[in-house]
Amino acid sequence: MINFLKKLLGLETAPSINYAELLKQGAIILDVRTSGEYANGHIRGSINISVDQLANNLAKLKDKNKPIITCCASGMRSASAKNLLETQGYTQVFNGGSWSSLQNKL
Repeated sequence: MINFLKKLLGLETAPSINYAELLKQGAIILDVRTSGEYANGHIRGSINISVDQLANNLAKLKDKNKPIITCCASGMRSASAKNLLETQGYTQVFNGGSWSSLQNKL
């Protein structure tokens, strides 16, 4: 049951996902926290579009086949962003969870 909920929320962090390799292949890191949170610390080179503004800013993510790694403070908003992007036809979206944890994986 817990694995089903993790999958549903996009919180599954499969050990086979190599975030550093995705980044080398040109992945975008999408930080979906507020601009204030982002200003207090973020992954260098990441793009900041808050999750509540994401649907209105999809034009900034033009290539729907380019890998996108979402992140936020805890992994909840990034899971929502992942689901939104997938429903809009983005094919390679990964929930990186919290930005600080993701930074350690890069």
